[in-house]
Formats: sequence, structure tokens, C-alpha cells
Amino acid sequence: MSSPVSSSQAGIEEDLTFRPRFDASGLVTCVATDATTGDVLMVAHMNEEALRRTVETGDAWYYSRSRKALWRKGESSGQVQRVVEMRTDCDQDAIWIKVEQRGAACHTGRRSCFYRAVTKGENGEACVRFVDADRLFDPAEVYKKS
Repeated sequence: MSSPVSSSQAGIEEDLTFRPRFDASGLVTCVATDATTGDVLMVAHMNEEALRRTVETGDAWYYSRSRKALWRKGESSGQVQRVVEMRTDCDQDAIWIKVEQRGAACHTGRRSCFYRAVTKGENGEACVRFVDADRLFDPAEVYKKS
């Protein structure tokens, strides 16, 4: 990985140099999808170290903005993500990883973090309803503090 050095948009879009563009906080958005079904599992952030470790190990690593800490997916829950393929978008400011997800991707115990559908209600307002919301594990049990 190298810092974005090309001033040419065509260079960024067409050359084969991996130059992730981190935001002002040093993060890049990462979308994780199921490698088999294509379902979106989660959206998280990576800093330079998380991205490097993901490439090196084949396990998904992220940076928690709330905890301000690096973490490997599944290190406390056992719900590991093994990276099958990694892609970057045209201007290299987003990462997409296709993963083999062991268990649930969401810390709520659900297969995906996207378990609520937003629809238009009777009065035209946005309403939320549960979809694919079955829990694969009990978060209170998995994340209990010793």
C-alpha cells in the first residue's frame, strides 16, 4: 500500500497500484458480503493497520471508531470472517470484501447487520420492520464480562 500520489484521476482509476484513500480520520469504509450468497453482512471501517493485517492474514480486521481500537472480526465472539476476495472501488476510497462468515456477522447475534427493512408507512413516513432477524447467538452470553 502506498499513499495516494497520483494527481491524475485516470491514473487512480486505471493503474494497478493499490493506493487506498483514507479519510481525514485515517479510515476507509469496508463493506463485507457473503462470498456465497452476495448478501451484505456489515459495513465497518479499516485504518492502515487493519487493511494491512487483512491482506497479510486473510482474516477480516477492522478499526472501531467508538473504542478507538483495532479488532479482528470474531476475536471475542468466535464469529470469524475469512476473506475470499478483496476489491477497491474506482477512486480507492472504499473496500469490498467477500467473506466466508462463520456464524453471525452482527454483534446483535444476527447473520447480517442489515436486519431491518425501511418502508413507506400509511402517512408517507419512513417505517422500520424486522426481516431476517433471527438470532444465531445470544449476545448477552457471548459478550458477558468475566
